[in-house]
Amino acid sequence: MEWKAEWKYLLLIIAVFLACFYLPVGTERFDNAILEAFHLVKWYAQEHVLLCLVPAFFIAGAIGVFVSQASVMKYLGPAANKVLAYGVAAVSGTILAVCSCTILPLFSGIYRMGAGLGPACAFLYSGPAINALAIILTARILGTEIGIARAVGAVLFSVIIGALMAFIFRKEEQDKLDVQMALPEEEVKRSLWQNALYFASMVGVLVFANWGKPQEPVGTWATIYAMKWLITSGFATALGLILIVWFNMKAWKVGLIAIPVVALAILFPEQPVVAFAAGFVGLSIFTSTDKEELGDWFSSSWGFAKQILPLLLFGVLIAGALLGRVGHEGLIPSEWVAKAVGGNSFMANFFASFAGAFMYFATLTEVPIIQGLIGSGMGKGPALALLLAGPALSLPNMLVINSVLGFKKTATFVGLVIVMATFCGMLFGSYF
Repeated sequence: MEWKAEWKYLLLIIAVFLACFYLPVGTERFDNAILEAFHLVKWYAQEHVLLCLVPAFFIAGAIGVFVSQASVMKYLGPAANKVLAYGVAAVSGTILAVCSCTILPLFSGIYRMGAGLGPACAFLYSGPAINALAIILTARILGTEIGIARAVGAVLFSVIIGALMAFIFRKEEQDKLDVQMALPEEEVKRSLWQNALYFASMVGVLVFANWGKPQEPVGTWATIYAMKWLITSGFATALGLILIVWFNMKAWKVGLIAIPVVALAILFPEQPVVAFAAGFVGLSIFTSTDKEELGDWFSSSWGFAKQILPLLLFGVLIAGALLGRVGHEGLIPSEWVAKAVGGNSFMANFFASFAGAFMYFATLTEVPIIQGLIGSGMGKGPALALLLAGPALSLPNMLVINSVLGFKKTATFVGLVIVMATFCGMLFGSYF
Protein backbone atom coordinates (compact mmCIF):
# COMPACT_ATOMS: atom_id res chain seq x y z
CA MET A 1 0.00 0.00 0.00
CA GLU A 2 1.42 3.38 -1.03
CA TRP A 3 0.19 5.61 1.81
CA LYS A 4 1.92 8.65 0.31
CA ALA A 5 -0.63 8.50 -2.48
CA GLU A 6 -3.60 7.20 -0.46
CA TRP A 7 -3.58 9.30 2.74
CA LYS A 8 -5.61 12.14 1.17
CA TYR A 9 -8.41 9.73 0.27
CA LEU A 10 -8.32 8.30 3.78
CA LEU A 11 -8.65 11.75 5.34
CA LEU A 12 -11.54 12.57 3.00
CA ILE A 13 -13.36 9.37 3.95
CA ILE A 14 -12.81 10.05 7.67
CA ALA A 15 -14.04 13.64 7.30
CA VAL A 16 -17.20 12.55 5.47
CA PHE A 17 -17.81 9.79 8.03
CA LEU A 18 -17.46 12.18 11.00
CA ALA A 19 -19.74 14.72 9.32
CA CYS A 20 -22.39 12.04 8.83
CA PHE A 21 -21.85 10.60 12.33
CA TYR A 22 -22.39 13.96 14.05
CA LEU A 23 -25.01 15.28 11.66
CA PRO A 24 -27.35 17.38 13.87
CA VAL A 25 -30.53 15.80 12.52
CA GLY A 26 -33.38 16.35 14.96
CA THR A 27 -32.31 19.80 16.13
CA GLU A 28 -34.90 22.43 15.25
CA ARG A 29 -32.56 24.88 13.50
CA PHE A 30 -30.86 22.23 11.36
CA ASP A 31 -34.13 20.56 10.33
CA ASN A 32 -35.65 23.96 9.52
CA ALA A 33 -32.57 24.95 7.49
CA ILE A 34 -32.86 21.81 5.36
CA LEU A 35 -36.54 22.54 4.80
CA GLU A 36 -35.73 26.15 3.89
CA ALA A 37 -33.16 24.96 1.37
CA PHE A 38 -35.78 22.93 -0.48
CA HIS A 39 -38.37 25.70 -0.18
CA LEU A 40 -35.97 28.16 -1.80
CA VAL A 41 -34.88 25.83 -4.59
CA LYS A 42 -38.56 25.00 -5.29
CA TRP A 43 -39.42 28.71 -5.45
CA TYR A 44 -36.40 29.34 -7.66
CA ALA A 45 -37.40 26.55 -10.05
CA GLN A 46 -40.98 27.84 -10.25
CA GLU A 47 -40.21 31.54 -10.60
CA HIS A 48 -36.88 31.77 -12.40
CA VAL A 49 -35.94 28.72 -14.45
CA LEU A 50 -38.73 28.87 -17.03
CA LEU A 51 -39.25 32.63 -17.19
CA CYS A 52 -35.66 33.84 -16.72
CA LEU A 53 -33.07 31.19 -17.45
CA VAL A 54 -34.62 29.42 -20.45
CA PRO A 55 -34.91 32.64 -22.52
CA ALA A 56 -31.41 33.64 -21.33
CA PHE A 57 -29.99 30.30 -22.49
CA PHE A 58 -31.49 30.78 -25.94
CA ILE A 59 -30.14 34.34 -26.14
CA ALA A 60 -26.68 33.17 -25.04
CA GLY A 61 -26.80 30.34 -27.57
CA ALA A 62 -27.76 32.81 -30.29
CA ILE A 63 -24.79 35.02 -29.39
CA GLY A 64 -22.50 32.04 -29.86
CA VAL A 65 -23.95 31.09 -33.25
CA PHE A 66 -25.35 34.18 -34.97
CA VAL A 67 -23.03 36.94 -33.75
CA SER A 68 -19.66 36.98 -35.43
CA GLN A 69 -16.59 37.00 -33.22
CA ALA A 70 -15.30 39.97 -35.19
CA SER A 71 -18.39 42.00 -34.21
CA VAL A 72 -18.04 41.18 -30.52
CA MET A 73 -14.35 42.06 -30.58
CA LYS A 74 -15.03 45.28 -32.48
CA TYR A 75 -17.41 46.64 -29.83
CA LEU A 76 -16.46 44.76 -26.63
CA GLY A 77 -13.06 43.19 -27.30
CA PRO A 78 -9.79 44.05 -25.50
CA ALA A 79 -8.81 46.40 -28.32
CA ALA A 80 -12.24 48.05 -28.69
CA ASN A 81 -12.87 51.72 -28.02
CA LYS A 82 -12.93 51.85 -24.22
CA VAL A 83 -15.61 54.54 -23.95
CA LEU A 84 -17.93 52.62 -26.25
CA ALA A 85 -17.21 49.18 -24.71
CA TYR A 86 -17.61 50.22 -21.08
CA GLY A 87 -20.47 52.58 -21.89
CA VAL A 88 -22.53 49.81 -23.50
CA ALA A 89 -21.72 47.36 -20.71
CA ALA A 90 -22.40 49.83 -17.89
CA VAL A 91 -25.94 50.76 -18.93
CA SER A 92 -27.08 47.32 -20.08
CA GLY A 93 -28.93 46.70 -16.82
CA THR A 94 -31.46 49.42 -17.51
CA ILE A 95 -32.61 47.35 -20.50
CA LEU A 96 -32.25 43.81 -19.17
CA ALA A 97 -33.52 44.18 -15.56
CA VAL A 98 -32.41 40.65 -14.64
CA CYS A 99 -31.10 38.99 -11.48
CA SER A 100 -27.55 37.84 -10.71
CA CYS A 101 -28.27 34.37 -12.12
CA THR A 102 -30.07 35.30 -15.34
CA ILE A 103 -27.16 37.51 -16.42
CA LEU A 104 -24.76 34.54 -16.34
CA PRO A 105 -25.60 32.85 -19.67
CA LEU A 106 -25.43 36.22 -21.42
CA PHE A 107 -22.09 37.06 -19.78
CA SER A 108 -20.70 33.64 -20.65
CA GLY A 109 -21.87 34.02 -24.24
CA ILE A 110 -20.22 37.38 -24.93
CA TYR A 111 -17.02 36.44 -23.06
CA ARG A 112 -16.56 33.22 -25.04
CA MET A 113 -17.18 35.09 -28.26
CA GLY A 114 -14.25 37.42 -27.66
CA ALA A 115 -15.42 40.22 -25.34
CA GLY A 116 -12.60 41.65 -23.26
CA LEU A 117 -12.47 40.72 -19.59
CA GLY A 118 -13.07 44.34 -18.58
CA PRO A 119 -16.24 45.01 -20.61
CA ALA A 120 -17.51 41.48 -19.86
CA CYS A 121 -17.12 42.02 -16.08
CA ALA A 122 -18.70 45.48 -16.37
CA PHE A 123 -21.66 43.80 -18.09
CA LEU A 124 -21.71 41.02 -15.47
CA TYR A 125 -21.97 43.56 -12.65
CA SER A 126 -24.27 46.08 -14.31
CA GLY A 127 -26.86 43.59 -15.63
CA PRO A 128 -28.49 42.90 -12.24
CA ALA A 129 -27.23 46.04 -10.44
CA ILE A 130 -28.55 48.82 -12.71
CA ASN A 131 -32.23 48.00 -12.80
CA ALA A 132 -34.30 51.14 -13.49
CA LEU A 133 -37.41 49.82 -11.72
CA ALA A 134 -35.39 48.65 -8.69
CA ILE A 135 -33.65 52.02 -8.41
CA ILE A 136 -37.00 53.86 -8.56
CA LEU A 137 -38.39 51.49 -5.92
CA THR A 138 -35.29 52.06 -3.77
CA ALA A 139 -35.70 55.84 -3.94
CA ARG A 140 -39.40 55.66 -3.16
CA ILE A 141 -39.17 53.25 -0.20
CA LEU A 142 -35.68 53.80 1.25
CA GLY A 143 -35.25 57.48 0.40
CA THR A 144 -34.23 59.63 -2.56
CA GLU A 145 -30.62 59.97 -1.44
CA ILE A 146 -30.02 56.20 -1.22
CA GLY A 147 -31.80 55.68 -4.56
CA ILE A 148 -29.54 58.21 -6.30
CA ALA A 149 -26.46 56.81 -4.53
CA ARG A 150 -27.37 53.31 -5.70
CA ALA A 151 -27.82 54.42 -9.33
CA VAL A 152 -24.60 56.44 -9.48
CA GLY A 153 -22.62 53.87 -7.50
CA ALA A 154 -23.75 50.96 -9.67
CA VAL A 155 -22.76 52.71 -12.92
CA LEU A 156 -19.38 53.74 -11.55
CA PHE A 157 -18.80 50.32 -9.98
CA SER A 158 -19.37 48.51 -13.27
CA VAL A 159 -16.83 50.68 -15.11
CA ILE A 160 -14.22 50.71 -12.32
CA ILE A 161 -14.47 46.98 -11.59
CA GLY A 162 -14.27 46.14 -15.28
CA ALA A 163 -11.26 48.43 -15.78
CA LEU A 164 -9.48 46.97 -12.73
CA MET A 165 -10.12 43.40 -13.88
CA ALA A 166 -8.69 44.25 -17.31
CA PHE A 167 -5.65 45.90 -15.72
CA ILE A 168 -4.96 43.14 -13.18
CA PHE A 169 -5.15 40.40 -15.83
CA ARG A 170 -3.76 42.49 -18.71
CA LYS A 171 -1.12 39.91 -19.70
CA GLU A 172 -3.70 37.14 -20.10
CA GLU A 173 -5.96 39.55 -21.99
CA GLN A 174 -3.14 40.44 -24.39
CA ASP A 175 -2.44 36.75 -25.03
CA LYS A 176 -6.13 36.21 -25.72
CA LEU A 177 -6.19 39.18 -28.10
CA ASP A 178 -3.16 37.89 -30.01
CA VAL A 179 -4.87 34.54 -30.58
CA GLN A 180 -8.16 36.12 -31.62
CA MET A 181 -6.54 38.55 -34.04
CA ALA A 182 -5.04 35.59 -35.90
CA LEU A 183 -8.46 34.05 -36.52
CA PRO A 184 -9.99 34.51 -39.99
CA GLU A 185 -12.96 36.85 -40.22
CA GLU A 186 -16.28 35.00 -40.30
CA GLU A 187 -18.83 35.35 -43.07
CA VAL A 188 -21.80 37.53 -42.09
CA LYS A 189 -25.11 36.02 -43.24
CA ARG A 190 -27.43 38.75 -41.95
CA SER A 191 -27.12 42.48 -41.60
CA LEU A 192 -26.58 44.24 -38.28
CA TRP A 193 -30.15 45.54 -38.13
CA GLN A 194 -31.58 42.06 -38.81
CA ASN A 195 -29.57 40.58 -35.97
CA ALA A 196 -30.53 43.54 -33.77
CA LEU A 197 -34.26 42.91 -34.31
CA TYR A 198 -33.76 39.17 -33.73
CA PHE A 199 -32.07 39.77 -30.38
CA ALA A 200 -34.50 42.56 -29.46
CA SER A 201 -37.43 40.14 -29.85
CA MET A 202 -35.82 37.61 -27.48
CA VAL A 203 -34.76 40.27 -24.97
CA GLY A 204 -38.32 41.61 -25.08
CA VAL A 205 -39.66 38.16 -24.18
CA LEU A 206 -37.16 37.89 -21.32
CA VAL A 207 -37.80 41.38 -19.91
CA PHE A 208 -41.58 41.54 -20.07
CA ALA A 209 -42.23 37.94 -19.01
CA ASN A 210 -40.39 38.84 -15.79
CA TRP A 211 -41.84 42.31 -15.30
CA GLY A 212 -42.36 42.72 -11.55
CA LYS A 213 -45.56 43.92 -9.92
CA PRO A 214 -45.17 47.54 -8.72
CA GLN A 215 -46.38 48.63 -5.31
CA GLU A 216 -48.68 51.29 -6.73
CA PRO A 217 -51.76 49.87 -8.54
CA VAL A 218 -51.84 52.80 -11.00
CA GLY A 219 -49.32 54.50 -13.24
CA THR A 220 -47.05 53.52 -16.13
CA TRP A 221 -45.36 50.60 -14.37
CA ALA A 222 -48.71 49.16 -13.27
CA THR A 223 -50.10 49.48 -16.81
CA ILE A 224 -47.11 47.64 -18.25
CA TYR A 225 -47.48 44.95 -15.58
CA ALA A 226 -51.16 44.47 -16.44
CA MET A 227 -50.26 44.06 -20.12
CA LYS A 228 -46.99 42.13 -19.63
CA TRP A 229 -48.20 38.87 -21.18
CA LEU A 230 -49.81 40.63 -24.13
CA ILE A 231 -46.52 42.48 -24.76
CA THR A 232 -44.56 39.24 -24.31
CA SER A 233 -46.82 37.57 -26.88
CA GLY A 234 -46.10 40.40 -29.30
CA PHE A 235 -42.35 39.90 -28.99
CA ALA A 236 -42.76 36.12 -29.32
CA THR A 237 -44.82 36.60 -32.51
CA ALA A 238 -42.12 38.89 -33.88
CA LEU A 239 -39.51 36.23 -33.10
CA GLY A 240 -41.54 33.62 -34.98
CA LEU A 241 -41.81 35.84 -38.06
CA ILE A 242 -38.09 36.63 -37.94
CA LEU A 243 -37.26 32.92 -37.78
CA ILE A 244 -39.41 32.30 -40.87
CA VAL A 245 -38.19 35.24 -42.97
CA TRP A 246 -34.50 35.48 -42.07
CA PHE A 247 -33.57 32.09 -40.57
CA ASN A 248 -35.37 29.80 -43.03
CA MET A 249 -37.53 28.09 -40.42
CA LYS A 250 -40.56 26.47 -42.04
CA ALA A 251 -43.78 28.41 -41.48
CA TRP A 252 -45.66 25.22 -40.60
CA LYS A 253 -43.22 24.55 -37.76
CA VAL A 254 -43.83 27.99 -36.27
CA GLY A 255 -47.56 27.37 -36.71
CA LEU A 256 -47.35 24.04 -34.86
CA ILE A 257 -45.58 25.82 -32.01
CA ALA A 258 -48.19 28.58 -31.91
CA ILE A 259 -51.28 26.35 -31.85
CA PRO A 260 -50.74 24.72 -28.42
CA VAL A 261 -49.45 28.02 -27.01
CA VAL A 262 -52.65 29.84 -27.97
CA ALA A 263 -54.82 26.93 -26.83
CA LEU A 264 -53.12 26.74 -23.42
CA ALA A 265 -53.32 30.51 -23.01
CA ILE A 266 -57.09 30.31 -23.53
CA LEU A 267 -57.57 27.23 -21.32
CA PHE A 268 -55.33 28.46 -18.48
CA PRO A 269 -55.56 32.27 -18.50
CA GLU A 270 -54.54 32.45 -14.82
CA GLN A 271 -51.38 30.41 -15.45
CA PRO A 272 -49.63 32.02 -18.42
CA VAL A 273 -46.40 30.21 -17.57
CA VAL A 274 -47.99 27.02 -18.97
CA ALA A 275 -48.35 28.55 -22.44
CA PHE A 276 -44.93 30.17 -22.07
CA ALA A 277 -43.31 26.81 -21.34
CA ALA A 278 -45.13 25.18 -24.25
CA GLY A 279 -43.70 27.76 -26.61
CA PHE A 280 -40.12 27.03 -25.59
CA VAL A 281 -40.71 23.27 -25.67
CA GLY A 282 -41.93 23.56 -29.25
CA LEU A 283 -39.03 25.82 -30.20
CA SER A 284 -36.60 23.33 -28.64
CA ILE A 285 -38.10 20.39 -30.53
CA PHE A 286 -37.86 22.00 -33.96
CA THR A 287 -34.47 23.67 -33.50
CA SER A 288 -32.86 20.57 -31.97
CA THR A 289 -33.86 18.47 -35.00
CA ASP A 290 -32.67 21.06 -37.53
CA LYS A 291 -29.52 20.08 -39.44
CA GLU A 292 -28.34 23.62 -40.15
CA GLU A 293 -27.76 26.82 -38.14
CA LEU A 294 -30.97 26.56 -36.10
CA GLY A 295 -29.70 23.21 -34.85
CA ASP A 296 -26.42 24.88 -33.93
CA TRP A 297 -28.43 27.50 -32.03
CA PHE A 298 -30.10 24.84 -29.91
CA SER A 299 -26.83 22.95 -29.35
CA SER A 300 -25.15 26.14 -28.14
CA SER A 301 -28.09 26.96 -25.84
CA TRP A 302 -28.12 23.41 -24.49
CA GLY A 303 -24.40 23.66 -23.77
CA PHE A 304 -24.98 26.73 -21.58
CA ALA A 305 -27.88 25.03 -19.80
CA LYS A 306 -25.80 21.92 -19.00
CA GLN A 307 -22.98 24.01 -17.60
CA ILE A 308 -24.92 26.63 -15.66
CA LEU A 309 -28.24 25.20 -14.43
CA PRO A 310 -26.88 22.43 -12.12
CA LEU A 311 -24.47 24.88 -10.47
CA LEU A 312 -27.23 27.43 -9.95
CA LEU A 313 -29.65 24.94 -8.40
CA PHE A 314 -26.93 23.59 -6.11
CA GLY A 315 -25.93 27.12 -5.09
CA VAL A 316 -29.54 28.10 -4.36
CA LEU A 317 -29.92 24.97 -2.22
CA ILE A 318 -26.85 25.87 -0.14
CA ALA A 319 -27.89 29.54 0.12
CA GLY A 320 -31.33 28.47 1.33
CA ALA A 321 -29.84 26.23 4.02
CA LEU A 322 -27.54 28.99 5.28
CA LEU A 323 -29.79 32.06 5.04
CA GLY A 324 -33.33 30.81 4.36
CA ARG A 325 -35.98 32.67 2.40
CA VAL A 326 -37.30 36.19 2.92
CA GLY A 327 -38.95 36.19 6.35
CA HIS A 328 -37.59 32.74 7.25
CA GLU A 329 -34.36 31.63 8.86
CA GLY A 330 -31.72 29.12 7.85
CA LEU A 331 -28.69 28.00 9.84
CA ILE A 332 -27.59 31.63 10.35
CA PRO A 333 -29.99 33.46 12.74
CA SER A 334 -31.41 36.68 11.27
CA GLU A 335 -30.76 38.57 14.51
CA TRP A 336 -27.03 38.02 13.96
CA VAL A 337 -27.30 39.82 10.65
CA ALA A 338 -29.40 42.65 12.12
CA LYS A 339 -26.93 43.24 14.96
CA ALA A 340 -23.89 43.12 12.69
CA VAL A 341 -25.06 45.90 10.34
CA GLY A 342 -25.96 48.61 12.85
CA GLY A 343 -24.14 51.95 12.72
CA ASN A 344 -21.61 52.92 10.09
CA SER A 345 -18.40 51.21 11.21
CA PHE A 346 -16.01 49.47 8.82
CA MET A 347 -17.12 46.07 10.13
CA ALA A 348 -20.82 46.90 9.72
CA ASN A 349 -20.30 47.94 6.09
CA PHE A 350 -17.96 45.02 5.38
CA PHE A 351 -20.39 42.50 6.87
CA ALA A 352 -23.28 43.98 4.86
CA SER A 353 -21.23 43.74 1.65
CA PHE A 354 -19.92 40.26 2.42
CA ALA A 355 -23.29 38.83 3.50
CA GLY A 356 -25.05 40.48 0.56
CA ALA A 357 -22.53 39.01 -1.86
CA PHE A 358 -23.43 35.46 -0.77
CA MET A 359 -27.20 35.93 -0.42
CA TYR A 360 -29.52 35.36 -3.36
CA PHE A 361 -31.78 38.29 -4.26
CA ALA A 362 -34.44 37.92 -6.91
CA THR A 363 -35.08 41.14 -8.85
CA LEU A 364 -36.67 43.81 -6.57
CA THR A 365 -36.66 41.63 -3.42
CA GLU A 366 -33.61 43.39 -1.99
CA VAL A 367 -35.62 46.56 -1.26
CA PRO A 368 -38.16 45.08 1.22
CA ILE A 369 -35.40 43.01 2.83
CA ILE A 370 -33.29 46.10 3.48
CA GLN A 371 -36.37 48.03 4.58
CA GLY A 372 -36.89 45.39 7.28
CA LEU A 373 -33.22 45.49 8.29
CA ILE A 374 -33.30 49.29 8.57
CA GLY A 375 -36.31 48.90 10.85
CA SER A 376 -34.16 46.57 12.97
CA GLY A 377 -31.38 49.14 13.29
CA MET A 378 -29.36 48.84 10.07
CA GLY A 379 -27.37 51.99 9.20
CA LYS A 380 -27.79 53.76 5.86
CA GLY A 381 -24.15 53.09 4.94
CA PRO A 382 -24.45 49.29 5.32
CA ALA A 383 -27.82 49.48 3.52
CA LEU A 384 -26.16 51.01 0.47
CA ALA A 385 -23.24 48.57 0.73
CA LEU A 386 -25.67 45.66 0.63
CA LEU A 387 -27.56 47.21 -2.30
CA LEU A 388 -24.33 47.55 -4.29
CA ALA A 389 -22.99 44.06 -3.53
CA GLY A 390 -26.11 41.93 -3.06
CA PRO A 391 -28.09 42.10 -6.33
CA ALA A 392 -24.92 41.73 -8.44
CA LEU A 393 -23.57 38.65 -6.65
CA SER A 394 -24.79 35.48 -4.98
CA LEU A 395 -23.37 32.09 -4.05
CA PRO A 396 -25.00 30.41 -7.10
CA ASN A 397 -23.68 33.26 -9.26
CA MET A 398 -20.11 32.76 -7.96
CA LEU A 399 -20.13 29.04 -8.72
CA VAL A 400 -20.98 29.71 -12.37
CA ILE A 401 -18.52 32.60 -12.74
CA ASN A 402 -15.81 30.28 -11.42
CA SER A 403 -16.65 27.73 -14.11
CA VAL A 404 -16.24 30.43 -16.79
CA LEU A 405 -13.34 32.57 -15.52
CA GLY A 406 -11.54 30.27 -13.09
CA PHE A 407 -10.92 30.71 -9.37
CA LYS A 408 -8.36 33.55 -9.54
CA LYS A 409 -10.47 35.88 -11.68
CA THR A 410 -13.66 35.00 -9.80
CA ALA A 411 -12.08 35.69 -6.40
CA THR A 412 -10.70 39.00 -7.70
CA PHE A 413 -14.08 40.06 -9.12
CA VAL A 414 -15.93 39.16 -5.91
CA GLY A 415 -13.25 40.82 -3.77
CA LEU A 416 -13.44 44.05 -5.78
CA VAL A 417 -17.23 44.19 -5.43
CA ILE A 418 -17.11 43.61 -1.66
CA VAL A 419 -14.26 46.07 -0.99
CA MET A 420 -15.73 48.83 -3.15
CA ALA A 421 -19.22 48.37 -1.68
CA THR A 422 -17.74 48.51 1.84
CA PHE A 423 -15.92 51.82 1.34
CA CYS A 424 -18.78 53.33 -0.66
CA GLY A 425 -21.16 52.44 2.18
CA MET A 426 -18.84 54.04 4.75
CA LEU A 427 -18.57 57.22 2.67
CA PHE A 428 -22.32 57.44 2.18
CA GLY A 429 -23.03 56.68 5.85
CA SER A 430 -20.69 59.42 7.02
CA TYR A 431 -22.76 62.04 5.18
CA PHE A 432 -26.26 60.61 5.58
